Amino acid sequence: MLHLTKVAVGCPDIETLARLQQQRWGDDPCSLTRFMPKRADELIGGSLFWIIKHRLVARQTIVSLAMVTTEWGEKCRIGLAPGPVPISIVPRRAHQGWRYMAAADAPADAAAAGDVDALPTGMVRELQSLWLM
Repeated sequence: MLHLTKVAVGCPDIETLARLQQQRWGDDPCSLTRFMPKRADELIGGSLFWIIKHRLVARQTIVSLAMVTTEWGEKCRIGLAPGPVPISIVPRRAHQGWRYMAAADAPADAAAAGDVDALPTGMVRELQSLWLM
């Protein structure tokens, strides 16, 4: 299984990402990109990991990949499972487009690692802003 990383442009946090996806796509979230990934077959069932403020912070399962015609021309539509899932935060440089990530390099979900449930949300954000999480 293979994963992708992508920058959540203009999103200061996971809650904003989820809200924007709901406003734009409703119950059928997706991400549009210029080109179909060459390794598309390996991505179905993998996850799209979101980068916010130079950190991997959330993921969504990839459910489909298809070329679609939009008002901006032909794009690759990456169909996603609803709702970003918080993960154990990992520093990651921002980049344009998307990048592949091997399954072995994928961080665990935050709930599975016990990261988020034990601390108040405000404290987690503060620790993240100080790069301590």
